[in-house]
Order: sequence, then C-alpha cells, then structure tokens
Amino acid sequence: MQLAEGLAGFSTALKKGERVLIDAFDVPDAMVIAMIRAARARGAHPYVQVHRARITRELSLGAEEAQFGPHAEVELARMQKMDAYIAMRGSENIFEASDVPSEKVQLVSRLMKPVLDHRVGKTKWVVLRWPSSAMAQQAGMSTEAFEDFYFRVCTLDYARMTPGMKALADLMKKTDRVQIKGPGTDLRFSIKGIGAQPCGGLRNIPDGEVFSCPVKDSVEGHVQYNAPTVYLGASFDHIRLAFKKGKVVEATSNNTKRLNEILDSDDGARYIGEFAIGFNPHILEPMRDILFDEKIAGSFHFTPGQAYDGVGNGNKSQVHWDMVCIQRPEYGGGEIWFDGKLIRKDGRFVLASLQKLNPEYLLGKG
Repeated sequence: MQLAEGLAGFSTALKKGERVLIDAFDVPDAMVIAMIRAARARGAHPYVQVHRARITRELSLGAEEAQFGPHAEVELARMQKMDAYIAMRGSENIFEASDVPSEKVQLVSRLMKPVLDHRVGKTKWVVLRWPSSAMAQQAGMSTEAFEDFYFRVCTLDYARMTPGMKALADLMKKTDRVQIKGPGTDLRFSIKGIGAQPCGGLRNIPDGEVFSCPVKDSVEGHVQYNAPTVYLGASFDHIRLAFKKGKVVEATSNNTKRLNEILDSDDGARYIGEFAIGFNPHILEPMRDILFDEKIAGSFHFTPGQAYDGVGNGNKSQVHWDMVCIQRPEYGGGEIWFDGKLIRKDGRFVLASLQKLNPEYLLGKG
C-alpha cells in the first residue's frame, strides 16, 4: 500500500475528480486493487486495463492495419479523457515477443504512437516495473533478495535527489559542448539551447537521472555500450554505434542484423533523442531491464529515436531505445566533460555543486 500511495501521491499528485488510467501488465490483482484504493482515497476516478504478455504476443503475430488502426483510435479516445496514467509493468518472460516478426512490431508501434505521444505530452504519468521471479533471474538474485532490493529502490527518499538534480540540470542548460570518453567511447556533441529535465520519482519508479538531448546533427564519434539490453523482445550485447553529423552510420552487436532492422524502422531511428546521466545509488548492475538499467549509478544513456517534447531536438521516431554505458571503475571507467570542464570521472561527480548526486549523500551517509 505504501508503494501505491507513493504513485498516487508523490508521482502523479492525483486530485479530486481527476481520471487516472491504471495500466497493469502481468501484475498481481492485489497490487491493482491497492492502486485503485489509493486513487480513490485522493478523490480520483480510477480506470483499469489489464494486459497479459502471451495474449499481446498472439495479437501482435497477426497484426494488420485494418485491426490495429481502429484499436489505436479507441485507445487514443480513452487516453484523451484521462488526466493521469499509471503503468505497472511485470513480466514472467521478457522474451515473450521475441518471435514476433519485426514488420509486425513496427506496424503496431507506428499505429499506437499517437496514444503514446498524448500520454507523454498531455497527462501526468508514471511507469513502474513490477518484480517477478523472471526479473530476479535477470538480476542473478534469489527471489527474496530481489524483492528486498526492489522495494528498497522503489521506496528510496527521492526528494533527497532534488538539490543535486537541480544543480546538474542548471549546469546542462548552460552547456554547449559535451565530450564523453571511455573504453571504446569517444563522443562529441552539443546540447546548446536544448534544456534539461531532472527525474526523481515523478515519471519512473525506479528513478534517478537528469536528461537532455543532443542538437540533432551535432553528434560525432562512437560509443561502446557495456550494459546488455532487451528491446522489442530481442536481446543485445556489446552494442557499438558510430556517428557522422548526428546519424548512426555503423551499428554492430551480437545481434547486428536485428539491431539494424530496428534502427531502420523510420527516418528518425538513427538519430539520438536523449542524453541522460544516471545516479540511483541502489542500482549498480545491469539486469536487462531498461527502466532499472538506465538509472544505474555512474552510468549514462544515449538513446536512438524519439526525442521528448520540451527537452528535445525535434527528432521523431517510433523507436526510443535507452542504451546504457556504465562508467564506474569496475566497468572500465570513463569521463564526462562539459565545455572543457570535467564533471564526472569513473562514475563519481567531481564538481562541488554536484556532490549531492554521489551515492553517500543520496543514501544519507554523507
């Protein structure tokens, strides 16, 4: 109930009379009921949609525009009636959609994109991952240990991030040139005039990042991601991207063919839509779950595809893939420079103004 109250209160600040859509993906009924009660306790009107991954897979296997076009219209009409959106996403098998043909995945993504755009741009929203035995396996942990880890992460005092996030966001808003160095990585780009957005529990649970976006054609160099990732039901390791004038001109991984199929989904998929710095002190190791991995302490993510309205470069795509690189010493280290000044080295912030984003402060130990 504490978690449900946090989603209804801190994350979405539901008010009397507001409509909230609770989108539950393979989540226990008890949590959905707790969420309904938390919304009602604040005077809001809850609506519920329940998803099951195996059913979604079956629908996607036979997806046709004649079916999903009207479906998307109905979903958009409902989303337009909502003031808030709370998604709780569980999974018993993260590879459930791995055998859905890429053209079917792209069709569904394209048709449903207006629903996503309205939800992100017009509602108060938060997305939560729900723990499962499958997630424990991904993390290489026992079920009990993973549950303890999960609730420790999700009930973190996110308000403690506020001063450090504000300082980092303010610095990013003033920054022009960014350079990122590390094993296999030498990136150069501009974020001039883009802005920055702190994320401390209002949009994602878990949370802990500040994001901006490169000027679209400014990205040069290459990046070697060291966190494995699962996207659209497919698994990827050792992704390497090379850029010229903002565009991915070379992309390799252990699954190079599927990687390039995704990056060829549309004209915007080979441009970067987000640059973010992660610092959640509880999340240290990748577990092939983007919502967790993009918040890893000492990481950054550099995201092919769709840019956010307001803090973006205008790039449009049905893809938004947060690929993660960890820069702590045990992952090879690395540096982030803003306008020629070192701001983070080997995963630790070195500027005095950003010290409150280092783990000891966020955990209340310093």
